[in-house]
Amino acid sequence: MEIVRFENVTRIYKTGEHELKALDGVSFSLDKGKFVVILGPSGAGKSTLLNLLGGLDSPTSGTITVNKKDISTLSDNELADYRAATVGFVFQFYNLIPTLTVYENVELVSQIAPEALDAKQMISEVGLEDHLHNFPSELSGGEQQRVSIARALAKNPQILLCDEPTGALDSETGVMVLKLLLSMAKNYGKTIVIVTHNQSIAKMADVVIRVKNGHIRSIEEQSDPLSADEVEW
Repeated sequence: MEIVRFENVTRIYKTGEHELKALDGVSFSLDKGKFVVILGPSGAGKSTLLNLLGGLDSPTSGTITVNKKDISTLSDNELADYRAATVGFVFQFYNLIPTLTVYENVELVSQIAPEALDAKQMISEVGLEDHLHNFPSELSGGEQQRVSIARALAKNPQILLCDEPTGALDSETGVMVLKLLLSMAKNYGKTIVIVTHNQSIAKMADVVIRVKNGHIRSIEEQSDPLSADEVEW
């Protein structure tokens, strides 16, 4: 069942008289419960796609439909509601609040998400139940990323958006985080969208969208994607 549709989406950024066309007439659709990788080099338009889908930005033209609702015309307040209820974010650099404990960082989303899951349960799911009262500075990079995954999933979003989620991790920890992200999202029935330049991650995807110079170069459906253990890192 379709959950996302981009139709002829363009995003132009203006600085003075200069225009940068980050996306140029992009169209594609995504089904619920799929693991999707958006692949391309730096400056290809990957993060712009993610920001538009996440309601962090709006298109210059075209439409973006999520659950048959056009989010491209929403007001700032409506976009805030959309972000709170529909999407979760996992970023490369964790974005944890340093003065809050692991539990407090995850529990925080209950104040904005209408159907948030139990914070302690989600922390346990990512294997950090013994670190509830630790601060981010007391954790490794991989542990901090696991906290950010627990926080994103605690929002109980329909779509989980991940921007280079393993970019700041060594390969072994990155594989562990990918396995966790995939298993958790699948167990909870989420649509996962990962933006990356890492070709290996694409081998794990149900759908690979290749982006270059603001255009969709190809959309590939993989009927038998590899597991993280099968991928050569």
